[in-house]
Amino acid sequence: MTDRPITVRAAAALEGAEGLGAVAFGVYTGVETAAGAAVDPVSAIGVTVLSLAGGLGMLACARGLLRGAQGSRAPTVLTQLFALPVAWSLWQSERPAIAVPMGIVAVLALVAVLSPASTAWLVHDHDEEDEDAPDDDAKPASRAAEPRPRDDRSLGQKLMDRLKEQPAKDAPAKGTSAKN
Repeated sequence: MTDRPITVRAAAALEGAEGLGAVAFGVYTGVETAAGAAVDPVSAIGVTVLSLAGGLGMLACARGLLRGAQGSRAPTVLTQLFALPVAWSLWQSERPAIAVPMGIVAVLALVAVLSPASTAWLVHDHDEEDEDAPDDDAKPASRAAEPRPRDDRSLGQKLMDRLKEQPAKDAPAKGTSAKN
C-alpha cells in the first residue's frame, strides 16, 4: 500500500482533523452540560450526542480512506457537503474564526477526495487482511495481484467494463436449467 496517492492521505488527514474537532466539541459540550452551564440542557445533550457520533464517524471515514476502503469515499464527501452549510451559518453568526477554517478544510477535503488520483486508487480493492491471511478456499490468484500494463482507458470506461464482467443477477447459475 505504498502507492497511496498524496490526495488520499490529505483527504484522510483533513477528515480526521474534522473528526477530532467534532469529538472535542462534543466532549466540551457534554462537560459544560454536566456542570450545569447549558442554557437548554436537552438541546445541549442532543448536540453532544450528534457531535460525538459525527466525529467518530468522520474518524472512521478517515481510517477507511487510509486503508483504501471503497465505501469510505461517499461518506467523506457527504460530511464535507454538510460542513459547508455549517461553515456558512457560522459565518453569518459572526464567527469567522471558526467558519473560515471549517470552510477551507471542507473545500480542500472535497478537492482531495474527488481528485482523479484518489478516485482511481479507491476504485481498486486494498484489503490488508486478505493479503496476510491464508485463504481456506484456495481461490486462484486474482488479476489485481498481477502487475498491470498501462491502460489508457478513462475511469468511466474502466468502471463500465468492470460492471460488464459481473454476472447478471437474473441469470441462472451454472449447472441449473431455467424453468418456465
